[in-house]
Amino acid sequence: MFVGAEHDPRFRAPATGDERSMLVDFLGSQRTTLELKCSGLDAELSRRAVEPSTLSLLGLVRHLADVERRWFRVVLAGQDVPLRFSSQDDPDQDFAGAVPVPAVAAAAWEAWHAEVAFADAFVAAAPDLDIEGHDAWRGTVSLRWVLIHMVEEYARHNGHADLLRERIDGARGI
Repeated sequence: MFVGAEHDPRFRAPATGDERSMLVDFLGSQRTTLELKCSGLDAELSRRAVEPSTLSLLGLVRHLADVERRWFRVVLAGQDVPLRFSSQDDPDQDFAGAVPVPAVAAAAWEAWHAEVAFADAFVAAAPDLDIEGHDAWRGTVSLRWVLIHMVEEYARHNGHADLLRERIDGARGI
């Protein structure tokens, strides 16, 4: 187990409350899960799942930094900023560029923390969950939809993180 139930920082929020609080708490728990799955690792963060896949824990951090940036900064806030790790010319660079170099890992965590902080501030300042943004893929989306999608995105990738971490050092747990 990564942490015992009595020390687990996730899922401590009330199981009742308003919609925004519940969505924010669930997303926060999923983000914390990613951090726990990566905790205590250095170069191992870039270890690939299986050939020829480029999937790694570090790649997931880089990918999720880009996902946070895309939905909250670009789609909802309307900022004209590029993704940090991938691009139209190199859409898999978030994973392919996850190499065992300390500066690469540090930059990934710095970017992820910055994007999470922006998203948290954006959600806290939003007047309601019905604010909208435009996405080329989905069309018009609401903050509500983005929060639900982000919980799903993290949950799916945290499943990958479970398997990656177990392969690295046998660590298992929720």
